[in-house]
Order: sequence, then C-alpha cells, then structure tokens
Amino acid sequence: MCSSKTSNSMLSAITRTTIRKNAVAIINLISNALTHSLQSGTPHHHGMGALRLPSLTSLSSAAAAAAPRYYFYRQLCLPFRSVSAAKFSVQSSTFEKELEPTSQKPRLQPKKDRVITPRSQDFNAWYLDIIANAELADYGPVRGTMVIRPYGYAIWEAIQDYLNVKFKETGHSNMYFPQFIPYSFIEKEASHVEGFSPELALVTVGGGKELEEKLVVRPTSETIVNHMFTQWIHSYRDLPLMINQWANVTRWEMRTKPFVRTLEFLWQEGHTAHASPEEAEKEALQMIDVYKNFAYEQAAIPVVVGRKSKVETFAGASKTYTIEAMMGDRKALQAGTSHNLGQNFSRAFGTQFMDENGERQHAWQTSWAISTRFIGGIIMTHGDDAGLMLPPNLAPIQSKSYFLTSGLCQVIVVPIWKKADDKAGVLDAASSVKETLQAAGIRVKCDDAEQRTPGWKFNFWEMKGVPLRIEIGPRDVSNRSVVVCRRDIPGKQGKVFGISMESSTLVAYVKGKLDEVQSSLLESAKSFRDGNIVDVTSYSELKEAIAQGKWARGPWSASDNEEMKVKEETGATIRCFPFEQPEGAKKCLMTGNPADEVAIFAKSY
Repeated sequence: MCSSKTSNSMLSAITRTTIRKNAVAIINLISNALTHSLQSGTPHHHGMGALRLPSLTSLSSAAAAAAPRYYFYRQLCLPFRSVSAAKFSVQSSTFEKELEPTSQKPRLQPKKDRVITPRSQDFNAWYLDIIANAELADYGPVRGTMVIRPYGYAIWEAIQDYLNVKFKETGHSNMYFPQFIPYSFIEKEASHVEGFSPELALVTVGGGKELEEKLVVRPTSETIVNHMFTQWIHSYRDLPLMINQWANVTRWEMRTKPFVRTLEFLWQEGHTAHASPEEAEKEALQMIDVYKNFAYEQAAIPVVVGRKSKVETFAGASKTYTIEAMMGDRKALQAGTSHNLGQNFSRAFGTQFMDENGERQHAWQTSWAISTRFIGGIIMTHGDDAGLMLPPNLAPIQSKSYFLTSGLCQVIVVPIWKKADDKAGVLDAASSVKETLQAAGIRVKCDDAEQRTPGWKFNFWEMKGVPLRIEIGPRDVSNRSVVVCRRDIPGKQGKVFGISMESSTLVAYVKGKLDEVQSSLLESAKSFRDGNIVDVTSYSELKEAIAQGKWARGPWSASDNEEMKVKEETGATIRCFPFEQPEGAKKCLMTGNPADEVAIFAKSY
C-alpha cells in the first residue's frame, strides 16, 4: 500500500502529465486551424475581421476529462467583410443548447450567399447574427453580462429621449438612488423578498472586511425608494411625489439572451406616492398608456395592453399592468410594466403622511419600468434576413465612424462614381442633398468613404436598418435627380428612380416615404400578431393553439392552481387580461363557470 503522501504525489504527477498533453493537443489544434485558415484565404480586413479560431469543442477523451470546458463559437461573415458573429460565447447551459447546430455540418465557415442565418431556419441564431453583424452588443467577461456597443446604445438613447419628455410632461422628475441596498430593506416586504430572493446578488465584503449587513446589488428600487420617501413625506402637501431614475439593475439570471435577459441591464424606473388609491390607480394606468404610445408610435410594435393575473403580478404589487409584444417567432415579450403597489410598501416602511383631517395615513404608491429588453423586441419584431430594420421615428442621429461609433439615421446618402472626372460633381450633389434634408429636420448621413464600394455600403446600411437610402451617380447629377430605396421593401420593388433634387420636392418625398415606412412596419407587425392569435373556448383548443406556437385567447375565471397547471402542461402563461374585452356572456375555458374576462396565453421570453 502506498502512503497518502505518495499517492498524492503520484496523482499530482499524472495530472501534470495529462495537462501537458492537453496543452500540446490544444496547440496542435490551433496550429492546424491557422494553417487551414491561411491556406483557404480567410479574409482579414482592417483589423475588424481578424482571423477567428474555430471552436475547441472536442479533444481526446483524456483531454476532455481534464481540460476546462470550451464554449461553442460560431463565425459569421457578411458578404463584404469578415465579422465574428458570435463572439457571443455561451453564457449558460440553456443558452448553449440554443446555439448548438441542428445538423452535423459545422457552422464555422462564412457563407457568402447570405448575410445572416435565415430567420425561418433558426430564429435564435438569426437574432444573434443581427446583434453581432449590426454591432449592437457583445458579451462581457462575466457570465450573463453584456457590453452594449455604441450602435445598440444609440437605440437606447432614442428610447430615453422620447420617454424623458413624456415623463416630464406628466410631472415626474429624474433623480438617482444608490445601487447598494441593505438586505434588511428587502426583507421588510414579505412577498417582495420571496419573489426576488433567487435573483439577488449580494455583497458581503467591503474594504477587505466582512460587512456587518449584507448589501443587495439593486434588483429594483421599491425598498430604498420607500426608505427615502419616509423621510421626505410628512403631509398631504408633500404629495404627490413623482420621480424617475435611469439606472442599471442586477438580477442573477440563469437563462440569458442578449438584451432580452441578462445578469445586468439598463432601465428606467418610476416611483410615485399619492394621497388616495384613486390617484395611484390613475397614475399606474397613465404610465402604461405612455408605454403603449411609445410602442405604437415610435417602435411600431403593436403591443397588447392589459392586467396581469394574480400569479404573474409583480412581487409586492396589488395590480400589475403590462404591454405584451409578439415577436417574430410568436413568443410573447413583456415589454413594459406599471404596478399599483397599493399600501404594501408604505406599510412595510412606515411611509405615512398627515391628511387634510389631521389623521395619519399610509401613502398609496406606484412603480413602472421599461428596459433595454425593448431593443431585443425591436430586433425580433422588425428584423429580416438582411439584418436590423429600424422604425424611422426611432432612428436617432448619426455619428461619423463605421466601426466605433456608428449611430443611426433615417436616411443614408451613397454617392456613386467610377471615373475620376465624375467624383467632384457626385460628391457635391450628395453633400447638397444631405444639407437640404438636414435643414428640414431629417436625420441623414452621407457615406462618402472611398475605401468601400457602393455595394458594400448598401449591404452595410441595410444590416444597420437605416429606413431610406438615397443613391446619387453621374447620370443622376446630370438629371438633377436621385434614387430612393426603402429598407422595408427589398430589391427593385423598393427602389424609385428620378426623384427631383429640388429642395421642396425632395424633402416632401423623403418625409412621405419615412411616414410610409413607419406605417408599413406597424401594419405588418399588427397583421402578423392578429393572424397568430387564436380564440379558444376549451382547454383542448388552448393546448392545440399553444402547440402550434400561437397565442390563445379565451374566457378565464379558473383558480391560480389551474393557471399553474396550464403552465406546467403547455409552457404557456397568462400574458394578460386585455383592456379590450369582447362583449357578451362568457364561460371559462377550463371550468365552464361564468367568466367576466378573456385572457391571453402564450409562451414567452
């Protein structure tokens, strides 16, 4: 028998030998990959398409046993430049399953006959391809986190710009609360701590010392807001108190998807306190209406507005109102929520005021939020196989650089010339068109870079989702006209020739086309949504609709347990009881009992 010490030494030696063998295997694999890639002529453009190594998904059995797990990568390439799509390494076991190829063929080689994975073939891969190739985001070094790139952040800024105006018009002021919250605050509201406990990120050490009390990294701010409201509210004269903050939030998600669900995300959260339940209810409804208007008018997303079921209500709220959007794969996305908190938090924190009769009352409160997941909603609602597609009302102003700070614009002007003699005239005309449109308040960029071909630029700005493209060549200069192309109508059908450069004519035409694109995107999304909602009158019909990937709408008055049964058996949840309800008597699809409302069931993100 060997001694324990001898056994450990032998085991250590074996382990070191195995690791050395693994290292050699990895180096050989990398060397082979480099050699193959160089021999096959993998493109390498300006540092942005730097050579990408294939996945290290398998080694020898010994290596697989001892080496750390390597995440599955895939490389995607635009036809005009090399782009590493998913640099999106797998962030969770669930996410890895989503990324695994559906066939035995490797998906590492760029395919020059298409820009991205077809949406109909693999919706998740298509979504990731758009995020990668449109340069919206990348994964951070911590599992589940996301780096929002300038182009993606520009969309968030556009959302902020619109909502900030609406918040201030409705009497709210911006402020900021700390992201570290004492754990005891979370514990004060029982249902709140129960609802958020699995998602909490805790800080236990600070300055090299163990903290006396754990700190929660902000999952939401109802608790710390109430702590401060208690110090600020004393009389009915202090009400209503209505504030909003733009902040980051941390929730320890196990199933991640860029923009839709990440460990950390950006949002705005509004918090208000009122002297009566009627005022609080009015506020909650007002803010969900603000979100609905934003979805319809800016993002061209036809959301369904309604009330959450008791099971789906926000932890600590009396009522939750929601806007639900149908994505391109027919899953539901909860795109924004507004909560009537009643007196739940004010009682837990002692947030009281002296009313007009001199009596102490607990405040009635609301909270409401919309986040960067809305960006994911825009991608999955409007995007196509050519890339992102942005509603004109949302597309914010452009920036100068392609790769580092590519902002968004409503119109991209592309000058085209071959002969040196034509260059000056074409560029002058393009610059003049740009200035004319800018003076009319249209957000426009002129792409006059000489290192890229016109075809490359067409594909680039289509991938970026710019609503309109204007082409100007030597013949157009001679005719004092331009060619206008719509992003939402591909090919020649979306291209109109001979639009006059005359200022009033051009401006009127471009504005009209931008309005048409905005309306077309909304109507297309609405038609898709309505065509995929099925009215059901029985549980069997509900199950059939969900199995087909559709939304099921039917009368509902069953219990919470029966609602959970639907979720367990179909994977669908009640998305909401829509505000728009059909008239007439109804019977619950589950129990056959009278029902006052119809509910919408769907699988969701």
